[in-house]
Amino acid sequence: MRRWFLYAAVSVTALIVLVVLAGLTLPKSHRASRTRTFPAPPEAVFAVVSDFIKYPEWRRDVRAMVVDGQGGVGTVVHEDGSNGSIPFRVEVFEPPSRLVMRIADPELPFGGTWTYELRASGTGTELTLTEDGEVSNPIFRVMQKLFFSPYETIDTFLENLEKRLGRS
Repeated sequence: MRRWFLYAAVSVTALIVLVVLAGLTLPKSHRASRTRTFPAPPEAVFAVVSDFIKYPEWRRDVRAMVVDGQGGVGTVVHEDGSNGSIPFRVEVFEPPSRLVMRIADPELPFGGTWTYELRASGTGTELTLTEDGEVSNPIFRVMQKLFFSPYETIDTFLENLEKRLGRS
């Protein structure tokens, strides 16, 4: 019985060491970007994506929002959703063309920015949403590689925005 326990303990320890070593070989940073066109002017699209308090009305992955500030640079937005509770700080606020938000909790196992770039396109707006992410924990890097797509959150956001605004 003790021998089986020893084998199990050594196997689990070896697996953890292998996962950590594999994670150390994976890049800490990643970039994911998507572009969609919406049938609304840049001012209207920017108004929706920067009205953080209303996110629970149209983003199915957000339960609640708390906004500390007036909405411009320095505002901290606490998003409570499917990914847990995450604070974001507004770093760039340039209506109606650019918004940059950074994860504002250095204790989280991930971080980075979301950049919204809007430009007029025909009768609508082309929105490019870019995630420049970092995963510091090597075990989480392996989990991300195996089980999560860096595009998943962006795609969900854009699908929800599409329902809110319609699509051209």
